[in-house]
Amino acid sequence: MTSTTLILLALMASAFSLAGYRFYNVLAPVLRGAKSNRFDHPADRVTGVLKDVGLHRRLLRKTYSGLLHGMIFAGFLVLFTAIIQSFGSGLYSGFSLAGIGGSTWIAFAQEVFAILIVVAIAMAAYQRFVWKPARFAGSNTADAWIIYGLVLCVVATMVFEAAFHLLAAGQENSWRPLSTTIAHGLGTLGFGQEAAHISERVFYWAHIGAVLSFLIYIPGSKHRHIVTAIPNIYFRETRGKGVLSPGREADNGLGISDIDQFSWKHKLDLISCTECGRCQEACPAHAAGLPLSPKKVIMDLRDHMFERQKGCAGDISLVGGVIKEETLWACTTCRACMDVCPVHIEPMTKIIEMRRTLIDDGSVEPMLQDALVSLQRNGNSLGKPARQRARWTKDLGFKIKDAREEPVDILWFVGDYASYDPRVQRITLQVARLMKDAGVDFGILYDAEQNSGNDVRRTGEEGTFEVLAKSNIEALANCTFNRIMTTDPHSLNALRQEYRMFGCDYEVVHYTQLLLELLEAGKIVPANGGGKIVTYHDPCYLGRYNGGFDAPRSIIELSGYKLHEMGRCRENSFCCGAGGGRIWMDDRTMVERPSENRIKEALSLGDIEIFVVACPKDTVMYTAAAQALGAEDRISVRDVIDLVRTPT
Repeated sequence: MTSTTLILLALMASAFSLAGYRFYNVLAPVLRGAKSNRFDHPADRVTGVLKDVGLHRRLLRKTYSGLLHGMIFAGFLVLFTAIIQSFGSGLYSGFSLAGIGGSTWIAFAQEVFAILIVVAIAMAAYQRFVWKPARFAGSNTADAWIIYGLVLCVVATMVFEAAFHLLAAGQENSWRPLSTTIAHGLGTLGFGQEAAHISERVFYWAHIGAVLSFLIYIPGSKHRHIVTAIPNIYFRETRGKGVLSPGREADNGLGISDIDQFSWKHKLDLISCTECGRCQEACPAHAAGLPLSPKKVIMDLRDHMFERQKGCAGDISLVGGVIKEETLWACTTCRACMDVCPVHIEPMTKIIEMRRTLIDDGSVEPMLQDALVSLQRNGNSLGKPARQRARWTKDLGFKIKDAREEPVDILWFVGDYASYDPRVQRITLQVARLMKDAGVDFGILYDAEQNSGNDVRRTGEEGTFEVLAKSNIEALANCTFNRIMTTDPHSLNALRQEYRMFGCDYEVVHYTQLLLELLEAGKIVPANGGGKIVTYHDPCYLGRYNGGFDAPRSIIELSGYKLHEMGRCRENSFCCGAGGGRIWMDDRTMVERPSENRIKEALSLGDIEIFVVACPKDTVMYTAAAQALGAEDRISVRDVIDLVRTPT
């Protein structure tokens, strides 16, 4: 065994032992995490990994960042061949990749991607230290510098080792244009073959050192996502099992009050965060000036987990200490943070878990407490008696079927705001009249309907959610129907997704889907939009939660309107600020309400006449926002139902 082999083995043993020890300290709290069933739908999980890792699907939503990351990612895959060559030749005499193209096409690929990595590092440095996106605030800048330096060392030592090898051998290699050019330059500086041979060995060991240093450093760096990203994406929340089941991973059934109660997947999230800040940038609460940054929530939980691992966490409480109460109540549960994260971290579900602890402790702001009390007493958040739920039907001029007493094709789950709020009742009446005129066989539950519980659950009030859900399920069980329709995306999500936990699997459609079906069947006709320019707001619980992006747009197009999309649309839509129980909370501390931010975005397009919505809460929020901004004469908030009519 040669001295080179012995030294290399010693260095590798030391580096791998140290890196392994550091990784163990990082992974130990994850391995102790509570149970979580993330092993279902393996085909979907693998497909997601291929898309988000291999194709950079989410990363490329930000072209500049996605491109530079893709260049580094691809570069390291290619340069791994150089690492294999370096370590292989040191461990085994005569080892070479020449037989499979190591000195031809592989060599050329190494040269090309070495350049691309250097360019990408320059782009990353420019982005972080010159451009300075706000989303990077609070991230570990020193860590970025160290990683950039180590990556450059790995690349530079590889290239200079190759250049000195060519110079020492007195050769040129057209497959290595960069190294050949550098070798020519070194020759003009007076490097002879003997000096070149010595320098080759120096850069060989420097390359080995850079690679092993990188390996040792990674476990303690945010760049450990190199290792954790793939499993974290694989074990992501899947749509196949229902879009969200907050609170179901806590062993005590009461939410999370201690870091060790989080499941292993929640903890894997914490060590996988790259601190890129995309979640923070997408967060409506953060934009509104509320004390919530999803990125900082993850970072604070991670740091607390590591402090606990070292026995240094002291007596600081998780809820109210590590994560402040006002931070937890700021979340709108729009799920934007989860849908933009390149590695599928779930800040929102952690917030909901911790909210349950606040509910259990009675730490609830007065307005929310009043809403929850009303929900428990009356089955709605507006303080109205159940017998008034169907009072709006008296203005119709015809009787809607009582689905409890006779079979119907469509059971219309109306929802609280559509039933009680005067600002929304106009739309509710219009939907009812249109379905009647189109010959739809439909009915409602009258006073048997209660709040679906969707937002109740997201406040952390699991008990009230279950009471409401079971009451609705019991009412539905006594009805005969084919499909459930609702104008409320929040109710849609609860009925379609959340009620599955009780063994109910209803076919639930949003009313825009039914309207589109009626349009295509000729039972209703589009209004004549006359080419007016409109924009459309994607409701969070219709779009991100349930994939309902296309039906409203098809109706707009068929109705003769010209759709001018806002920059934040479809999956990247910006929340109105009402979700997660925020509509029941005080918003006076906001710098700018999310709904006002959104109206300003629509106005910035310059030519918009109508702001189209498809959610009762959006009608309430955006009508108020347009009034607050004094923009009612410039933009009109209208529901999708206003774009269609029945044939005359």
